[in-house]
Amino acid sequence: MSRILCAWSPSWTIANWRRRCPSDAPASPFALLETVRAVRRLAAVDAAAARLGLHPGQKATDALALVPELTTAEAEPEADAAALTALIDWCVRFSPAVAADAPDGLFLEVTGVDHLWGGEAQMLADFRSRLIANGLPFRCAIADTPGAAWALAHFGEDGTIAPPGEQAALLAPLPPAAMRLSTETWAQIERLGLRQVGQLMAIPRAPFARRFGRAALTRLDQALGREKEALTFRRPPTPWFARLAFAEPISAPEDMARVTFDVAAKLCARLEAEGQGARRFEVCFHRLDGKALPLEIGLSLPGRDARRIAKLFGPKLETVDPGFGIEVVTLAAHAVEPISGRQARLDNAREATVEEGLAPLVDRLANRLGEERVWRAVPVESHVPELAVGRARPLAAPPDTRPWDKETPRPTRLFRRPEALEAVMALTPDDPPTQFRWRGQLHRVRRAEGPERIGEEWWKAAIEDVEAGRVRDYYRVEDAEGARFWLFRAGLYADPETPPKWWLHGLFG
Repeated sequence: MSRILCAWSPSWTIANWRRRCPSDAPASPFALLETVRAVRRLAAVDAAAARLGLHPGQKATDALALVPELTTAEAEPEADAAALTALIDWCVRFSPAVAADAPDGLFLEVTGVDHLWGGEAQMLADFRSRLIANGLPFRCAIADTPGAAWALAHFGEDGTIAPPGEQAALLAPLPPAAMRLSTETWAQIERLGLRQVGQLMAIPRAPFARRFGRAALTRLDQALGREKEALTFRRPPTPWFARLAFAEPISAPEDMARVTFDVAAKLCARLEAEGQGARRFEVCFHRLDGKALPLEIGLSLPGRDARRIAKLFGPKLETVDPGFGIEVVTLAAHAVEPISGRQARLDNAREATVEEGLAPLVDRLANRLGEERVWRAVPVESHVPELAVGRARPLAAPPDTRPWDKETPRPTRLFRRPEALEAVMALTPDDPPTQFRWRGQLHRVRRAEGPERIGEEWWKAAIEDVEAGRVRDYYRVEDAEGARFWLFRAGLYADPETPPKWWLHGLFG
């Protein structure tokens, strides 16, 4: 059963503004302003302003008339959203799956990670204490569903932990607004005198849907666990997650390398026990100031060798600024898939395998240069030369396509764009050239093969766009010095208005 932690700050925008501008933070009462349809209104108020009767959405002129000493500042929604994203990244130390509940809350999937703190109560206490220490007054709750956790965090007692499968009893005394209903639905429910969620639960489903709409029934079902609710996590949730916390912060490079190996060994032991391997690993260093510093590596083949993973992270550790110290390190595995174990020979003479030989080299190159720069060519179903080659991972399984035709060899170096030739001479229109000039140098042809006629993929274009001038006649030629070229004539001599042109498309080894 899933367990969801919801955190919500009733004064998120105020707290975030005070953190951004600590020197300008005024004494209470205080409010942030925004412009809504050319009218200045309160976007957020602090506790002192709320006690004086001010509330978000109120006109600024009315608020100043009621509280002349009110201090105001301009709201910054973009900065608030960026701060919420940073907070989500910080929450990775508690759970690898964190989703935003914009503009002032977030959800954590805490299934299977609370034991790292000794239980949900201890985890929630640590989570709240760290938020408060950073000046962020959040209300929190844990329940089986996002809807129930949201309702308890917003309208229940702060720090509520709903026992598994028993959230209905805790939701019953809450107001209907706890079900995240639309303004119109909530107002209609209020007019009917329904003041508690328990009263909504007692209404039969069919009359409830007819009176209040299908969306309201869906919200109720989501909160009670009758219907699933999908959360959009900032990072894809993964059950393959390991965490190490330190009694004292670390900052030395050798300590960071050591804990990287330790957390990798912890996660790889789980992968090995389950017969799994992963293609991507993400380690995240959590500083004392709350900033998360992630690093990512990829493997060409699924793996679970902790020493090899830590070695790939090694060069990237130089980019991590530990600040005043690292207090938590986490490691998540992605693209996890089954892999089989390999048995060593009885004489202990280990045979070299792909995993031990080529794969580590490919991984080092890919993580240093970038995955997009390490690839191998694979055949693609197309007779057009520049479209007949694709890119694949270096050690990926061969594609299920027809291999290249050995009777029509292709050059080892195919130019990205064909290069124009000059001073081309041929005895007859269908003969190969006897000489050509390329990049200012004249080449006299000694041997030649061809032509190989290649037309365009006419079925991919409109029929009126098909032209004879796009037909190519390819030749493999060798000059007097032994250099071999792959060149073609574009167009036919039959059309005097568009004379054919010669191009060089590649070089043979």
